[in-house]
Amino acid sequence: MALRFMNGSAVLRCCAVSPPLTSLRCCLHHHNNNLCVHSHSSIRFSISRRLHSRLIAFGYGRLTIRRHSAQSLVDMVVEELDSLRHRRRVRAASNKLELRSNEELLENKSGKQALQRGLLLEFKKDPERVLLAVAQKPDGKKNWMVSDQNGVTTSVKPQQVTFIVPGITNFDQTEIPNFLQKAQDNLDPALLEFAWIELVERNKSTTVEELAEMIFGSSEPLESYSAHLLLSKDDIYFTTLETKGSYSVYGPRSAVQVEELTQRKHAKDAAERELEEFVNLLKSARDMPLHAKPPKSVWSSEEKNWTKIESLKAYAIDNFINEDEKRTAGMILKAMGRAKTASSAADLLIDIGYFPVHVNLDLLKLDVRTNYAEEILAAAESLLSESPDPDEVDRKDLTHLKVYAIDVDEADELDDALSATRLQDGRIKVWIHVADPTRLVQPESIIDKEAMKRGTSIFLPTATYPMFPEKLAMEGMSMKQGELCKALTVSIVLHGDGGIAEYSVKNSVIKPTYMLTYESATELLHLNLEEEAELRLLSEAAALRHQWRMRQGAIDTATLESRVKVTNPDDPEPSIKLYVENQADPAMRLVSEMMILCGEAIATFGSFNNIPLPYRGQPQSNVDISAFTHLPEGPVRSSAVVKTMRAAEMDFRKPTRHGGLGLPGYVQFTSPIRRYMDLLAHYQVFFGN
Repeated sequence: MALRFMNGSAVLRCCAVSPPLTSLRCCLHHHNNNLCVHSHSSIRFSISRRLHSRLIAFGYGRLTIRRHSAQSLVDMVVEELDSLRHRRRVRAASNKLELRSNEELLENKSGKQALQRGLLLEFKKDPERVLLAVAQKPDGKKNWMVSDQNGVTTSVKPQQVTFIVPGITNFDQTEIPNFLQKAQDNLDPALLEFAWIELVERNKSTTVEELAEMIFGSSEPLESYSAHLLLSKDDIYFTTLETKGSYSVYGPRSAVQVEELTQRKHAKDAAERELEEFVNLLKSARDMPLHAKPPKSVWSSEEKNWTKIESLKAYAIDNFINEDEKRTAGMILKAMGRAKTASSAADLLIDIGYFPVHVNLDLLKLDVRTNYAEEILAAAESLLSESPDPDEVDRKDLTHLKVYAIDVDEADELDDALSATRLQDGRIKVWIHVADPTRLVQPESIIDKEAMKRGTSIFLPTATYPMFPEKLAMEGMSMKQGELCKALTVSIVLHGDGGIAEYSVKNSVIKPTYMLTYESATELLHLNLEEEAELRLLSEAAALRHQWRMRQGAIDTATLESRVKVTNPDDPEPSIKLYVENQADPAMRLVSEMMILCGEAIATFGSFNNIPLPYRGQPQSNVDISAFTHLPEGPVRSSAVVKTMRAAEMDFRKPTRHGGLGLPGYVQFTSPIRRYMDLLAHYQVFFGN
């Protein structure tokens, strides 16, 4: 092809036989206001090369363009080529390719491809690597020993060989790196597009050597291997029509296929760039000091980043929405150099500050609600500021009673408190005061529905996740020392043997006197102070009740329980406290017996008034205690006995015997702030009565 500017005009003339695409290299010279284009072997001018190549592929004859600059010429030719290219693609899409016989091509070439000493070949080392090597000598009947580009000698099977470089008979193994570098320098993917256009136009298939001749002007070893590399890396323009041994015949794809594959490649490239950007963000966050790591809001501010964070989170807890999410997380972990495991995903999220240092993955796996929606919090605020007490006029004033609230030292929600006195006839009367959340929360309200979804407050060593919004539970429901508190009080008079003589269920107002831990309550009991006579009466009532239940067939299940508390869970080295609680401890025995007594009284109340309640029962276990006498009496024996007991049952129509507690009926009632089933019992007592 010749291109010459003369007198402000340009003339392009195409040769009858197309020259190789890479021969169209040009150098622009300016002399006396005349611009000439000459061939040049050392300078590639890529725009000119591509324009010339396309003109050759389209078979241009003569084109005269009236312009006064090379740039204007380039712009005009590009525009013309785009139009022609579009017409060619449409035509190619509608016609079937008439390819010459692939078998003929293979038969002509494959016979020359037998392995022999000195041949330069390409082989698949493993699924991820392809290497160049020189054949050295046979290794058995079929295999060959080869020396690869890294200087390693290995045995390869015939099926591992992916290409034999033609035209080489005795290649020096030390020259492989230089040969490979030269081939890499030739890899311009644009050359394949130009070759594809020409082959589509001619309805031709091609071989590696023919393609090398077309785009490089030579089928010498270097050019042939370069063409092979272009084809092996290509997933758009060409497809393998047939293969025999290490020799293949390739055909150009249709224009429609190329367009579709190009779009896919663009989408894939965009996704890879997006992944790379995200990985860089992860690395940046990982390398920041703990106090400077980005908050969660940074990751959620952009949808593309938030989606990837969620995929890592799903990987950490093995809870994927779909395979795409799993694949995305796997790619991120691989890009970060980490194993594709749940623990690796969790560690990465910790390293970037998204997860706390001591994250509890079980909360995520079980989808435990740890926060409240804004509408729930707003509804809770409204209840605190606007809700009147529907039972105000009916509440019994019990503020004259000395009231003990006993719980663990870090308890936030105080559901219950106790009072006691001795009647003139010598019997003991106790009051079990229970927090009254039903004065604020109505069934089917937004707060009630949220509590029902949660089911219970969750107490962990590192945190507490309450059933009700914290402010509502603390300020509106929980009992507080020295303050007037609304309660539902169950008062019970005991027989001398510990049985229930009489009982009542009333709405009340109380004023808690003491907020005690189990340890401090036990200490007061041991001190046997005269001014704490009411606490001693409660302990006496608890002893009577325990003896009475044992006579009714109850099983003593007091055991040792451990409790762990972490005071600063977000620190890398938190402070951890371990508590061991003996349920036979006087204060713990006192509280548990009073709670069981309340449950029996409510079951009796519900049965008498035909109120459906969550009555808990347990079939009587035929436990032969003598079978456990070889075990130490106390927690060890109790734990062994508990394992033999039958599962609990529930009936909402009428009380059923609870064999383990030795009661004719029982309802859990004393923790309505912490357990939804207790709240349900309060609803039933309040509305059913």
